[in-house]
Amino acid sequence: MNDWQRKSPLDWKTYVNKLVKVVAVEKHEYEGWVLTVDPVSASIVLATFPENEKVSISFVMGHAVQEVRILQEGDSDMEQRLARICAPEESQAYSPEELEERKNALKTWLETNHIPVGEQGELGRTLSVAGVLTIEPPYGPEQCSCSNEIILSRVQGLVQGYLDRQH
Repeated sequence: MNDWQRKSPLDWKTYVNKLVKVVAVEKHEYEGWVLTVDPVSASIVLATFPENEKVSISFVMGHAVQEVRILQEGDSDMEQRLARICAPEESQAYSPEELEERKNALKTWLETNHIPVGEQGELGRTLSVAGVLTIEPPYGPEQCSCSNEIILSRVQGLVQGYLDRQH
């Protein structure tokens, strides 16, 4: 086991959102922004942003790591950029204000159609339909959750119909 593998998850966490240079076995070197470190294998997930290309993700296996040097701290813009890599596409597209508008419009539409709906959660971001189904941001059919498949399917159909009418 190498020194990198002996570190704790709290130690590895200090590398997240930082630009690093990783020296691995056979003098291989990798440079990139640390997205995460796998707590089981100690493998490092690096993101790079080649010019005019989509993000590039690479993995350096924990057993191969010999040295990790921090080259640059990540600012809040970089932290957001890295967080968006793993975020679902739809949630990236909406500002908090737009999400609030979408929630309120869907809630009003459901109420107009005599479907009992309320808000739940600390920030009231989750819509609750008849107390058995929830709709999370950004309030599309994929964000509906219910243990009853019949109710789930019907409400997803309603939400999709509502969204189709909006466009």
